[in-house]
Amino acid sequence: MELLNIAQQVDEVYKQVGDGDLWINLGMKVLKIVLILFGAAIVVKIVRAAISNIFKIRMKSPLRMSERRENTLIRLLDNVAAYLIYFIALLMVLTEFNIDVKALLAGAGVVGLAIGFGAQSLVKDIITGFFIIFEQQFAVGDTVRINSFEGTVEEIGLRTTKVKQWTGELHIIPNSSITEVTNFSVNNSIAVVDVSIAYEEDVNRAQDIIEEVVKQKTVEYPEMVAEPEVLGIQSVGATEVVIRVTAEVLPMTHFKITRELKKAIKLRLDEEGIELPFQKLVSYHKTTLAEHE
Repeated sequence: MELLNIAQQVDEVYKQVGDGDLWINLGMKVLKIVLILFGAAIVVKIVRAAISNIFKIRMKSPLRMSERRENTLIRLLDNVAAYLIYFIALLMVLTEFNIDVKALLAGAGVVGLAIGFGAQSLVKDIITGFFIIFEQQFAVGDTVRINSFEGTVEEIGLRTTKVKQWTGELHIIPNSSITEVTNFSVNNSIAVVDVSIAYEEDVNRAQDIIEEVVKQKTVEYPEMVAEPEVLGIQSVGATEVVIRVTAEVLPMTHFKITRELKKAIKLRLDEEGIELPFQKLVSYHKTTLAEHE
């Protein structure tokens, strides 16, 4: 009896295997899946090429972004496009296997909603990180002040941003906690030098000397985008007169230029005999009538 059942089962399997319609349907499904995957790969390449061409056109625009920001956005958009296209392709493949995609998406939506309630801060970090990159608020290598932290951006992620302080500390900041950003690397900086000379010195002569010095330094330092300006007397004190000099320089080079201008002006004033202010102490000696007699 058992041998008879086994023989019947083998016979049914043989009939199914030998069924031509089954192999035709299976072959059609496999062909459709291959075409779906192949089409998805082609669409991904087309979308990536389109994104690259858009950014090439933008690079020729006078309002172009920095190269770091462009590369960051290109990689981000390439990945997002690839994930989205392959996800749609996966749903089409599941449809070929007669899987109810609507019910699957509904179940995934319920699970995602539950996960979202439990990880709201993580979702907020990711969303904020995306908009930081997309809106070009800052890029890797920029000098920024984020909340109370100031330094150079080492890494921008979808969840956290890393800022390295000039003393070496690395601050890891969740993107959702970034409420204020000051970017020092976008526009040119202004170097400000206040030169103090003694009250008794000739102000006009000192100002002419300073103007001559800063003109010479304009040629020596390409960081200066414009010739420094000697604005004139900034303040007058009891023992000093302060002359202010300003210079427009490339972003974050004002510290260097300020130090160099101070040094050059100091040396030249010493050569010309212009005294710097120093504290003066005046003493009065009280004499008595007996001393006069």
